[in-house]
Amino acid sequence: MENQELYTAQDCEFMREAIRLATESVERGGGPFGAVIVKDGEVVAYGANRVTLDHDPTAHAEVSAIREACRKLDTFDLSGCTIYTSCEPCPMCLGAIYWAHIDRIFYGNNRKDAAEIGFDDDFIYEELDRPMSGRTVPIIPMLRDEALTTFRLWEEKEDKTEY
Repeated sequence: MENQELYTAQDCEFMREAIRLATESVERGGGPFGAVIVKDGEVVAYGANRVTLDHDPTAHAEVSAIREACRKLDTFDLSGCTIYTSCEPCPMCLGAIYWAHIDRIFYGNNRKDAAEIGFDDDFIYEELDRPMSGRTVPIIPMLRDEALTTFRLWEEKEDKTEY
């Protein structure tokens, strides 16, 4: 269900660019995903899925675009930016978008569309709802007291850059 009152003709152009990047990615041997990050009406960064091309499971279009935008803007805080992505972000990308403080997310295909062609991220959403003891990949806490010394060091550091 589309909410056309929530986006403009310019938003459509940016989304078409994300879709174009996704199409090019498929043609180059990558996955069918593209993303564009915009600030003040100007494209700041482009990203396409490069997981198989770079042998990097984190090289999703959104993460690639975030990395480029941060380099270009010389910041880790993308407040004031909007991301246009050809598909609803997976949990990893959604987390990266939130960590980057991007203001708005527009997407084309939804996660059910992605699942229909073999990109099913629902298992990750389901894993996050399970207690740690019931997850597929074991998550085992250890050496917390030793690890806390680093957190104390951070907490006491006067000249830290908070994020």
